[in-house]
Amino acid sequence: MTVVDIGLSNTRSVLNAFQYLGAETEVTGDPKSVLSAEVIVLPGVGSYRRAMERLWESQLSDAITTSAQENGTKILGICLGMQLLCRSGTEDGITPGLGIIPADVAVFTTPDVRAGKIPHVGFNSVRPADGSVLFEGLPQNPDFYFVHSFQMMPEGAGGTTSLCNYGIDFAAAYEHENIFPTQFHPEKSQANGLQLLKNFLEA
Repeated sequence: MTVVDIGLSNTRSVLNAFQYLGAETEVTGDPKSVLSAEVIVLPGVGSYRRAMERLWESQLSDAITTSAQENGTKILGICLGMQLLCRSGTEDGITPGLGIIPADVAVFTTPDVRAGKIPHVGFNSVRPADGSVLFEGLPQNPDFYFVHSFQMMPEGAGGTTSLCNYGIDFAAAYEHENIFPTQFHPEKSQANGLQLLKNFLEA
């Protein structure tokens, strides 16, 4: 399993979670390693624009896209990693994304979250989509840890979308063929997160 390192995420917590599950892992910023990977994890925190600039500069953007769309490599995007898989993001201006998921990313607004604060931080329950692979074996409406100000807009994206409510319903996780991103951090979500990562490995 290959964890993509663009210097904008805590890869250590992701590695620890997968190693706890017994997975062989490597962290890399090498496009060749990504192209040959059997499983890819794309974590991330911070600015959408800055992350995409790093992916372009390192040629990791082409490697991830080729792996997903041509090689059929299984990919888990985490938090910003989920958003980067989309067509575009609006943080620091409109920025093209990897385009693997036909959806765009938009900021939460105060009317959206009502009494909530932006960013959305903390544990919240998720309503799994019918037939979800990621949430198999988990309790009804399991809790996961979120920290984000932006959301994927899944309308028209196909696949299945599991939801969280934070004033409005938003996409907490998405599943389509070999693509499995989550807006929350499974590596920081205790037993529920470990079960979800195990489900991803076995998908």
